[in-house]
Amino acid sequence: MKQHGQADTSPLGLVRSLRNNRELIIALTRREVAGRYRGSVMGLLWSFLYPLLMLAVYTFVFSVVFKSRWPSGGGSKAEFALVLFTGLMVFSVFSECVNRAPGLVLNNINYVKKVVFPLEILPVVSLLSSSFHMLVSTLVWTGFYLVYFGTPPITALLLPVVLAPLAFFTLGLTWMLASLGVYLRDVGQVVGVATTVLLFMSPVFYAIDSLPESYRPIMRANPLTATIEQARDVMIWGRGLDLQVWLVMLAVGFLVAWLGYAWFQGTRRGFADVL
Repeated sequence: MKQHGQADTSPLGLVRSLRNNRELIIALTRREVAGRYRGSVMGLLWSFLYPLLMLAVYTFVFSVVFKSRWPSGGGSKAEFALVLFTGLMVFSVFSECVNRAPGLVLNNINYVKKVVFPLEILPVVSLLSSSFHMLVSTLVWTGFYLVYFGTPPITALLLPVVLAPLAFFTLGLTWMLASLGVYLRDVGQVVGVATTVLLFMSPVFYAIDSLPESYRPIMRANPLTATIEQARDVMIWGRGLDLQVWLVMLAVGFLVAWLGYAWFQGTRRGFADVL
């Protein structure tokens, strides 16, 4: 696809681009993951240590200092840690991609000006890189569960299915923000504040049932809420998918992904002029 040519903004164009560039996407994802830890003494070991540290810190603060307990759980600190960590894992995939989105094109100016490069794959690489760290965090979660509770429920295998709608939704937002970041340099600052607010407006540190009834509809309008709750259902409490909610979220995710892709492809012709 040529940088200044007429870009295909249809859903089929999106699928075609991902299929045609799949080898490049894989290569860039590997470079992205390896490059994050290049030069450090412990290398990829940091990807295990970071979630362990965050799990320990958040568990201490909320279960020991604030003495928080999950309403639908057994009340143990170990279970609270797993519930909290599950929400953090889901949110981290979203926030990492969205926070990096405004700088995706800005940090790859050579691809814009000097090379015929499929810029639309950069958000995909970002999502796959974040998914790798989600996978590592899931391994840490599984080890913690095995030590304290034994074998996780079989429904935990549904986690990739649960995350699919959020993946499409995140990808669409990333395309939109990557384009906006080229034209409006303040977008990165706004996104950083917005994701921090969203963290505390999502059911990560508390259950929706603990909120007053009047606030619950607002919380459920948050696109992250359904995914976080269903991730906990399948991973911790052995419940299946709420298929109706999942299908609605999947449809919304597809729509946002296509709109984000169309926006990116429609605005990319001006990248070289701005940069």
